[in-house]
Formats: sequence, C-alpha cells, structure tokens
Amino acid sequence: MTKDVLVSICGTQYDDSGSQMPIEVITTGDYYFKNEKHYVMFDEVVEGTEGITKSTFKFSRDECLMKRTGATNVQMIFDTGNKTVSSYATPFGSLVIGIDTNNIDYKESEEQISIDIDYALDINYEFIADCKLRVDIRPAGSRVNLTS
Repeated sequence: MTKDVLVSICGTQYDDSGSQMPIEVITTGDYYFKNEKHYVMFDEVVEGTEGITKSTFKFSRDECLMKRTGATNVQMIFDTGNKTVSSYATPFGSLVIGIDTNNIDYKESEEQISIDIDYALDINYEFIADCKLRVDIRPAGSRVNLTS
C-alpha cells in the first residue's frame, strides 16, 4: 500500500422503525503500517461546523479505533463481542456513546484494505440504531467502487 491513499467511509444506521440514514465520506489521506497496526489519517469538513476535523483510523485484524479531533472529538473503539463507552464532544455539548460491536470483517490485499463493521450504537445509554460501517482504503488515483 502506498503512503498517499483514497479513503472511502460508508455508514448506515438502521433505527427501530427500519429507517436508514446513510453517511458517506470520500477523501484523500495518509497511510502507514507500524508495530503490526495500520494507520490512516485524513481531514474532514463537518457540515454545520467551522474548521476541520482530523481523523485517525487505527486497525489490525482484531480491533479498530477511530479517533476524531477538531470540530468534534471522539474515540470510537470497535472490539468484537465487547461494548465500549466514550465521550463524544460536539459544538452543541458532550454525549456518552456506547458501541457494541457484533462483527468485524477485514480483507487486505496489496492494492486494497476493506473493513466492514456491524455494531449497535447508544447515546447517553439509550439505544439509537444498529449500524454498518465500511472503510475502504486504496492507493491514491484508484477508482472507488462503493458496492464491492
């Protein structure tokens, strides 16, 4: 994998009524591999806020961590079979988020890394939605196929 990468993040939340709320981000970023862990760093502009949010996605076959700092601040830990709790600081106040990870599916080749995460999300200890997150990392200049 090259240092300069294209990062695609597609997330969908399914609430109790079956409604879907898709979220999609495609951006460029930096990739590196250190101490048996993959790191991807990228900047995002969060709609409705000023400034940039810096995101770091750190992962291996067993665990995934997404850290965001800037307009919003959060550290989301995805650990299959375990519920993790963290603080999510937004411009509108702080929330307690819980992530109960059901499954992490990890695929790696020389030209692509894909991670699919299924998890339940709660906010302030109240269930909000079942969620699916797909992170796709490819060398910069690659075409993104969001359905693969």
